[in-house]
Amino acid sequence: MKVVVVDSGVGNVPNAVRGLERAGAEVTLTAEPEAVAAAERLVLPGVGAFPAGMAHLRERGLVEAIRGAARRGVPVLGICLGHQMLFEASEEFGETSGLGLLPGRVVPLPAVARVPHMGWSRLDIRRADPLLAGLGTGAWMYFVHSFVALPENGDLLGTVDFGGEPVCAVARRGNVCGVQFHPEKSGADGARLLANFLELKA
Repeated sequence: MKVVVVDSGVGNVPNAVRGLERAGAEVTLTAEPEAVAAAERLVLPGVGAFPAGMAHLRERGLVEAIRGAARRGVPVLGICLGHQMLFEASEEFGETSGLGLLPGRVVPLPAVARVPHMGWSRLDIRRADPLLAGLGTGAWMYFVHSFVALPENGDLLGTVDFGGEPVCAVARRGNVCGVQFHPEKSGADGARLLANFLELKA
């Protein structure tokens, strides 16, 4: 399965590439808008702040390329910051527009526990979906984040407990998917999710 990984310029891209290759993907890493727009399957990784991530995408002409691929029905997976950038806007360091592929906003984690949320946490699956096939509630995933997306209810697939409150861990609308955790760092459960993504129907 051929996958284009967007070289977003914001962290952790090599780990995402290796995780996808272990899952059986033939990976092309690129920051070329033409290659992104023509992708058969697209992964947007990222670590760091939302404004910097979106600035890198805009400077490289990648915003419309990613949107165009999504409009064609290409399966898209956002990871960590990439997941957050799929949404309409973020409140991190002020208001910043996102890709707008998923309705909703990105807001600070609730002040109920130490921020950032860092380490292994169990996934609570809220709705069955092919992206989560074979992953029961309780699958361990690795998280590092200070902000969280607020998707529309119908798009929320899974949550994670943060200080006693459920917050978004997985979202999907049609061909556009996002995970707040790092599947490439999440052992067998993360590898299963990446393999599921590679099998999603376009």
